Amino acid sequence: MRRLLLTSSFSATADRLATFLEGSPRNHTVAFIPTANLPQGSDGYVQEARRAFTDMGCQIDDLEVSTADPETIRRSLEEDDLIYLSGGNTFFLLQELRRSGAADLIRQQVDQGKPYIGESAGAVVTGPDIGFLDAMDPRSAAPDLESTAGLGLVDFRLLPHLDSEPFAGVTRKILDRYGDDGPMVAISNSQAVAVHGQCLTIL
Repeated sequence: MRRLLLTSSFSATADRLATFLEGSPRNHTVAFIPTANLPQGSDGYVQEARRAFTDMGCQIDDLEVSTADPETIRRSLEEDDLIYLSGGNTFFLLQELRRSGAADLIRQQVDQGKPYIGESAGAVVTGPDIGFLDAMDPRSAAPDLESTAGLGLVDFRLLPHLDSEPFAGVTRKILDRYGDDGPMVAISNSQAVAVHGQCLTIL
């Protein structure tokens, strides 16, 4: 059964992780993938997520898929207890997940029941397509990305940061433009989506 926790801001919703896991995350190892943040100007939210995990007693296993060798990627994704993908540029993230081979390995692990935690870009990339996010994330950050088809771990498009600054205006524009094109779930920075198989819950 696929298990995913999709958030706009992990640090703001980290208190829901235990509910999602149905138990304490203490002593869990986390394959911590900050790749989406590389094109960004700051990494504050990445550091906040890191602190949130460590405050809960998790052990961080940093995995930068844009530079890691294939064996390191395989080991981390297969052996760690949780998979976490940070926020940042969704197009760059998808490009690097495909280029590194991590996309297929993540799908395999999630299909086997390993919990996946995605924040912002890390949440959006789980859907059927990420093209709708071009008003928020510049595609120019991913010049080698040939397709905007996502990982397909969920059958809906996740729109993060609904009505949350500095994205309040652009999220409403995205909803107006793409909201009727297929299933879309929009969440604010204080909300999270828990997926257990076919069951979806807003936390």
